[in-house]
Amino acid sequence: MGRFLPLRVTHWTYEEMSKGFGFSLDEYLYYGGYPGPASFRDNSRLWKGYMAGSIIAPAIDRDLLAMTRVDKPALLRQLVDAAFNLSGQIVSYNKLLGQLQDAGNTTTLARYLDLLSHVGLATGLSKYSGPHIRNRASSPKLNVLNTSLMTGVSTYTFYEARNDRTFWGRIVESAIGAHLVNTAGPGIDVHYWRDGNAEMDFVLKGGPRVVGIEVKSGAAPKHAKGIDKFRAKYAVDHCLVVGGGGVPLDEFLSEPAEHWLRQE
Repeated sequence: MGRFLPLRVTHWTYEEMSKGFGFSLDEYLYYGGYPGPASFRDNSRLWKGYMAGSIIAPAIDRDLLAMTRVDKPALLRQLVDAAFNLSGQIVSYNKLLGQLQDAGNTTTLARYLDLLSHVGLATGLSKYSGPHIRNRASSPKLNVLNTSLMTGVSTYTFYEARNDRTFWGRIVESAIGAHLVNTAGPGIDVHYWRDGNAEMDFVLKGGPRVVGIEVKSGAAPKHAKGIDKFRAKYAVDHCLVVGGGGVPLDEFLSEPAEHWLRQE
């Protein structure tokens, strides 16, 4: 049989949306990396309509359902809604099952999350448990792969979202997670970590290298308390803070995951 070379095409980056459509950083965080609806960003109704009818619905009804057999399509659609509305949050499979009307099981939910990742909608990051173990049975951290998927289904306009510090913080964190997943090359995994109240928003692992990433959306202190506990528990190459006096958000979004994995 023939041979082929797969070329992975992910969402447009901040740099691409800035050069192509003049997006500011805040506009990129809210409107995301879809070029199609970019020209509608000054009309919230048209933009949200485009996202719902031309991006989200076809991705589910045609792309995703064409990939594989889905025995519980209603459960899948409910999971999509949960992933978009709970992006940036760690949610146990049992809690998800309790919130979804069409009951399934944790194995089904985990498979459906993998499907959502394959079509570029959302993913469930697994908890980092050490350099040689990938804990797929852990509660996943839901993360959209394009922030417009969470803002497009919300009731917030751009200005309303910008003025809600809690919601905007979730957007910023989701944008970092999406950027890491979308730009992670072969052999690079993206996780999260939590131990009690100590948390590392993202953990990059590539070969023997491990990097912790903490996201600060406001003017918070540069050092995060979870860093010390994470360093004490694992052999970590380095940790960095994005925002809050650390690496500027626009600078972080301008480099792929491998760049931050190799930083000293």
